[in-house]
Amino acid sequence: MKRLISSKLAICLIAASSALAALPARAETKIGVVDAARLMEESPQGKAIAESLRAEFSPRERTLQAQNQALKAKQEKLQKDGATMTEEQRARAEKDLRDGARDFERAKSEFQDDLTARRNEELSRLQRTLGDEVRTYAKAQGFDLILSAEAAIHYAPAIDVTPAILTALQARAGVTPGTPKVAPAKPQAK
Repeated sequence: MKRLISSKLAICLIAASSALAALPARAETKIGVVDAARLMEESPQGKAIAESLRAEFSPRERTLQAQNQALKAKQEKLQKDGATMTEEQRARAEKDLRDGARDFERAKSEFQDDLTARRNEELSRLQRTLGDEVRTYAKAQGFDLILSAEAAIHYAPAIDVTPAILTALQARAGVTPGTPKVAPAKPQAK
């Protein structure tokens, strides 16, 4: 009985190995790794988005900083002059300080919400652009698989295609590698 099972197993193994040998020979799989975070940070497109967000939100940020400084000044004045104020003056100053702090916290929260929403919107658009560029590169270079460096436990630097994709992104943006892109001068308001 054991001999019958082992001869059947041997026949199956021989048949399987023959079938595998009959398959057409395939070239070695070409695998690459890309560091998406580096692409987002170093690509001209990523830098342009960061600068755009900074330009869009810096006026509001400066306003919030000024509002915070004014609140601190009111608080210091209340602490300094509180002992010499009448009860009514002190109550009014404390109410103004509470109202100002509440307004500041609301404005700060709205600012953070708006900034987060815009950042997520722009990052989503950038991720699509970078994904398209990686797919285009992978197809053009004959890669079978491109993995995210963040998901890889280990990879050899030789399969990191991030520099090549950065070069392609720079070319697409009209930037020569190694030279910073200079923003055009803003027209002066008359």
